[in-house]
This record gives sequence, structure tokens and C-alpha cells, in this order.
Amino acid sequence: MTTNFTSISNCNFTTELTQAVNAYRENSKNKPDVNQVVEALIQAEKTAKQQRLTYPLTSLVGKWQLCFATGTRKVQNRGGIILGKGFYIPKFTPAYISFTVSEDTQNQGEITNQIKLGLLSLKLSGLSQYIEKKNLLGFDFHQMEITLSKLRLYNGKLPGSKTQASNFYDASIGKLPFFAFFLVNEDFIAARGRGGGLALWVKDKN
Repeated sequence: MTTNFTSISNCNFTTELTQAVNAYRENSKNKPDVNQVVEALIQAEKTAKQQRLTYPLTSLVGKWQLCFATGTRKVQNRGGIILGKGFYIPKFTPAYISFTVSEDTQNQGEITNQIKLGLLSLKLSGLSQYIEKKNLLGFDFHQMEITLSKLRLYNGKLPGSKTQASNFYDASIGKLPFFAFFLVNEDFIAARGRGGGLALWVKDKN
């Protein structure tokens, strides 16, 4: 089932997440409680599974700023993980993720992840592949760039990548880092990562 954005726009979790996104963008001190945001993300994920919502990779194209995330922790003697406490990403350390789609195919593209701290910037870039029926985006970073203001300190291969750019598409998505997206609209996106944590990004309009 392809998503109709209006089909979930009236849900309480959408309202809660919209409030969180708007408050974050405006740098408001009156942000929704972190526990309420986590619950809204969980409800959005359940709804996506129940309604079998799917999103094309093209709906992710653009630059998104990480707004909110949760940690995870292992459960001793149970062999599982549970969500840690959610938190808003500090404005003084903005983190961005960007997606593009290959001209040759609609389920392959590039991914960029960038974190800034003052004048220092760390940017990772690599390739992605997408399974639309699962809203699952597998990726791997191959290049790293570090800059200080306009001075480039490093630009080269990223040590420790699971794949090479030349053989990335031969790898199974199940063995790659991935995001399982469960809510995508023109203003924000939300996903669960391979490690089990939840993340919420807001569209960068700059």
C-alpha cells in the first residue's frame, strides 16, 4: 500500500510529532515531553505496520536535520534490547542526513551524514539501497571529510567500512547498517535503526 499522507494526518501521534518538530525548529523552550515523543514514535511505527504503509525512496530525497533520538540498552539475561530515554539533539551540535536517488534506478542512491561542532565539521558519505515494501534503507559510508572552517583537514577513505564502493550492491541489506522508515512526509521523517533506536529528522529548509 502506497502512503497517502492525508490518511494519517489526523492521528494524535502525528500532532505530537508535528509539535515537537515545530518547537525544535523554532528553538522553543516549550517542547513536548520526551516520553510523549517516544510514545508518539512507537505509535507511528505500529500504525505503519498495521496499515502496511510504503514510501518510495524519492520521498526521502533531500537534507534532514536530526531533531530527536533514543538510545538503547541491552537487557541482561534476556538477549534483547529496550529503548533508552529519548532526547532532543542540541542545537549547537547539528547533525544532518541527506539522500539522493540514482538516475538509473529508483532503489539505489547516495547517503551523507554530517555533524558540526562550531567550526569543525565531520561528513561521511556512501551508498544506499532501498527495499520499498519494507521501507528499509541499507547503507555504508565509504568516504570521510573533516573541515575546520574552510580548511580541509582530511578527505579520503573511511576506515572500517563493511563494504567497498565497488561491491556495495552485492552485500545483503541484512548485514548492513540500516534505517527502517515508518513515517515520511514533506516536513519530517522517522525511522528505527539497526541497533533498535528511534530517530526523528526535520526537513532542512535552508
